[in-house]
Amino acid sequence: MNKERISKYITPLVPVKTYLKPEGRLDKKIICIFFDIYGTLFISGAGDIGISEKLSSRETEVENLLHDFGIQRESDSIIEQLFSSIDKKHIELKKKGVDFPEVEIDCLWMDILDINDIEVARRFAILFELIVNPVFPMPNIKKMLSVCKELKVVMGIISNAQFYTKSLFKWFLNSRPDELGFHSDLIFYSYIFGHAKPSMFMFDKASGKLEEMGIGRDNVLYVGNDMLNDIFPAKKAGFNTALFAGDARSLRLRKDNPQCRHVYPDIVITDLIQILDYI
Repeated sequence: MNKERISKYITPLVPVKTYLKPEGRLDKKIICIFFDIYGTLFISGAGDIGISEKLSSRETEVENLLHDFGIQRESDSIIEQLFSSIDKKHIELKKKGVDFPEVEIDCLWMDILDINDIEVARRFAILFELIVNPVFPMPNIKKMLSVCKELKVVMGIISNAQFYTKSLFKWFLNSRPDELGFHSDLIFYSYIFGHAKPSMFMFDKASGKLEEMGIGRDNVLYVGNDMLNDIFPAKKAGFNTALFAGDARSLRLRKDNPQCRHVYPDIVITDLIQILDYI
């Protein structure tokens, strides 16, 4: 789906300032950077990749979307079935040993909407997501990525995501991830693997690829906004970590979580451009 088609669903957003200040240091040379997407590279109106639980304010827009697709059902019914389907899939995957399951949202929408055309389901899924979880580029994202590419920093992504996530770069930055400097072998989206953060699954996959490329883990920086989903597993993987505290909507300190009680990021940044001070 092109940007022109989704333009009326795009909501410009600006970050909400947090109380944290930039701090910390890195002792090793950074030659590779992994990024989280939602809440880190892109402002997330809902604060995370998950469907917003505050759908009441968006109910009219969801109803209009259903009408546009010729779906004769109430929005409440659709939303209730969506949450139920996600929960059911999570239970199924946990029984198979997946610690933190991820769904393929387009497949769920095919069942929920009772349609056999996956392309129609995907168009609906994209517009629904843009309604309930507006996204917009973080300030300085393009400049930061451009300088990293220029300096030949190896860049990758480890993020909870869906099939449409990679399109954010094209819609908002007019470039594919590879054109922006992301290494195709170092892009890990949760929907592809069925494992979501804070599972170590994608971090272990990334570590294996880094080993093949001859990149040491102590030369890797992982940037994310969530102490549990980002900093905790990245630390466990042996990466340096940067907590992105540039938007109060999505900053997750998880102070009450026992797994995060004694976990600290190596650095804290409040603007993506500050990454350039460490490479």
